[in-house]
Parts: sequence; C-alpha cells; structure tokens
Amino acid sequence: MDVPSEMKALLLVGDGYTRMPSASALEAMEPYVQPGVIAVPVPGQSQVLIKVGLASINPSDVAFIKGQYGQPRVKGQPAGFEGVGTVVASGDEPYPKSLIGKRVAFATGVSNWGSWAEYAVAEAVVCIPLLDTVRDEDGAAMIVNPLTALAMFDIVKQEGEKAFIMTAGASQLCKLIAGLAREEGYRPIVTVRRDEQIPLLKEMGAAHVLNEKTADFKATLREVIKAEQPRIFLDAVTGPLASAIFDAMPKRSRWIVYGRLDPDTTVIREPGQLIFQHKRIEGFWLSEWMRQFRDRRGPAIMEAQKRFSDGRWSTDVTAVVPLAEAMAKVPAELAKPNGKVFIKP
Repeated sequence: MDVPSEMKALLLVGDGYTRMPSASALEAMEPYVQPGVIAVPVPGQSQVLIKVGLASINPSDVAFIKGQYGQPRVKGQPAGFEGVGTVVASGDEPYPKSLIGKRVAFATGVSNWGSWAEYAVAEAVVCIPLLDTVRDEDGAAMIVNPLTALAMFDIVKQEGEKAFIMTAGASQLCKLIAGLAREEGYRPIVTVRRDEQIPLLKEMGAAHVLNEKTADFKATLREVIKAEQPRIFLDAVTGPLASAIFDAMPKRSRWIVYGRLDPDTTVIREPGQLIFQHKRIEGFWLSEWMRQFRDRRGPAIMEAQKRFSDGRWSTDVTAVVPLAEAMAKVPAELAKPNGKVFIKP
C-alpha cells in the first residue's frame, strides 16, 4: 500500500499538564485540539504504522487532551489512545514486519502519534491481530475497556466475595463487567444518574442499581451494603459519591480507583477505618497491569475477541463521526448517555 507523505489529524493544543483542572465532560474541542495536516510518522524499529479505520474516544482521552491524565501532552501531536486499522509499514524487527497487511486493534501509548488521525504509530507488542468475526467497532474499543473489565473482574473473583460495587454503572466498561458477573453468579451493585438506565443494567446482570441523585440514595445504599456485604469497590468517579460508598462499606474493603469523572474533592470521612477496619485504597491502570501480569495478557485478549465474536459482548455505538466533522460534532455526541463515540478518518 502506498503511504502518503502527509495526513490529516486532530492535534493537541496544550503541552504537558494543565494548571486549571476542569470537569470530565468535553464542553468543546477547540480549547484542546485543532485540525491540521502533518507529516505521516515513520515507525521505529519495534513499531508499526497503521492506517486508521476507526478511533475510539474514552474518558481517558478527554482527561488527556485537557492535561488531566497521568501522561503529559505533546503540543502539535495527534490525540487518541485507541483504535483499529491496517498495518501498512513497520520497523526492521521481525515481529513488526509480520504484522504488515493485518487488521489490528492498537493502543498508541507513549508513541505520541495518536489515533485521531489518518495514520498512527504503535508499538507492535501492544497491537492485537483481530479475528475476522470481530467488528471494527469492537476492535476499535478492544483494549481499554475489555481488558480492564477482565482484569478488574479477576480482582473481584480473587477476593472471594460475590457482591461488589461499581460507580458509573451505565458506562461501557461496567456493562462488560456486569455481563461477566451474571455468567458466574456474582452480584454487582452499581450506581447511575438516570432512572431510565436501571432496567437495562438489571437485565445485563446488576443485582442492585441505585440512582445517586435520589433523595433516599444514602439510606438505600447502606441497606444494600448491609445485606450484601461487598468488599470490592471499582470506582471511576471519586468525589462525594465515592466517599459515601467507601464510608458505608464493611471491614477489609478495597476501594480501587481507575478514573476521576467528578473533579470535586474526595474526602476520607473516617481515616480511622484504614487503621481499625483494615480498609484499603488503591489505583488501577491498565498499562501497569499489562506490564505486571504479562502471562495474563494473551488469554485476556483471546477471551475478549471470543466474547465479541459470539455476541456475549457488543460495543454500544452512539455515533461514528467523520474526522472532518469531529470538531463540531464530538462534544454533543459524547454528551449522549450509554454508548461510545468513534472518529472515522
């Protein structure tokens, strides 16, 4: 395949980290990215060049372009952590060369050549050759959410308790975990912000779905926790909601933070619980999990592909936005509940 010398992309406006944190919603694209034309990158020895088919938009992408993620921005480089596409060139090492011509799910990681572009560079070892039975929409969202779902559900199973709690219950990630839980007889307790999300999540496997905006939320939460005794708390929100949940949980509970959708202050209401009730607070980052548990990566990838292929998992799609229209349309599409938004170069 002939590779052009230039490409269109959405380029980062900011550099490094922000000094003025903002909410997790993307109110507009203009302060953070801008359309541009830049040279197509050349892959390094261990890398591949991918012609992007679809690029995913995750909460981590929004945090990153705002300068609020644990990885600094590089001004003028394309944004976007994840996508699907065809490998068109590679470095000189044998494995990258073997991927040429293959359709892969990829994560850009530290390459600084993001997926919101016509071409992207990724390390070959983090590219996933896809089965023909996996849709592009599922391939473009194959890494961040599915592998996180499998990894965190493994933590739940290791703890030995059937009940566990999740915030941001209507997110794609929580839906995937709810499906895993239903198959194996676990009892997720999830929080949402809209009543209309409750029936779907119960159908997908949630044992309890609590609307955090109702007047009796805290009372209901305590009743459910008393009855179910969950000791794992998978939290994408933090803030006052997470503080209330952790405070109500029993001895030996683990609060696992993997996102910060609420920019409000997170308060530990009773620090003595960490001492006398043996409660713990920790973080989860998929990149670190993949480095630490290399032996689990391969089986998790194949399990995710099988689930997408046979219909047990499916990516809910809100919109596929052309790259040329992304600046105008992406914020409004992201504001819609329950599904993922993709950018198509």
